[in-house]
Amino acid sequence: MKPTDYFNVFEHRGSLYTKNLVNVSHFGEKILRIGGIEYRHWDPYRSKLSASIKKGLKNFPFEENSRILYLGASFGNTVSFLSDICTSGKIFAIEISYKPFSSLLEISKIRKNIFPIFDDASYPENYAYLLEEIDILYQDIAQKNQVDIFLKNVRFFKPKISFLALKTRAIDAFSQPEDVMRRERKKIDGVIETIKLDPYSIGHYMMVVKH
Repeated sequence: MKPTDYFNVFEHRGSLYTKNLVNVSHFGEKILRIGGIEYRHWDPYRSKLSASIKKGLKNFPFEENSRILYLGASFGNTVSFLSDICTSGKIFAIEISYKPFSSLLEISKIRKNIFPIFDDASYPENYAYLLEEIDILYQDIAQKNQVDIFLKNVRFFKPKISFLALKTRAIDAFSQPEDVMRRERKKIDGVIETIKLDPYSIGHYMMVVKH
């Protein structure tokens, strides 16, 4: 097991791992125990942030005490790995669907740096009172107006840097993904990096935006 250039992310035989903060496997992920330390396999096919690293992500601002607003937390897969990475930080995880939120809630009972919020990311004014000042915004939402949601939250919370996992098929299923990406990217000021996530996540792009 060796450290990577990404904070608190490790590599072993070509695969990414994080140090397991709580010694629990939440999603059946592979666990390795080396030198008395437990590591969780971070599957790029199940996490777009992991896929971004595998595709050569240049900007990785996550630190031990980062405060993150995560929009579209789903079942909490990527959120749980950010919990491993930002061990003394806070991850405010927004999810509107009941079943995924139930999973997220259970994970947060074990991982004390995750704060799940059952709400609609389209309305940041509804959950702003539950948050502290944030450093990083991360969005992974499959809605046609996902860029509008992203921009609204950026304006509201004013993060230093943001990540947008763009799902092109949710915006326009008939155009080429790259055409959709280029069209949507024009709406966003400050894009410093765009990564095509194939083959891990077909038709998806990760955009990194500096504010």
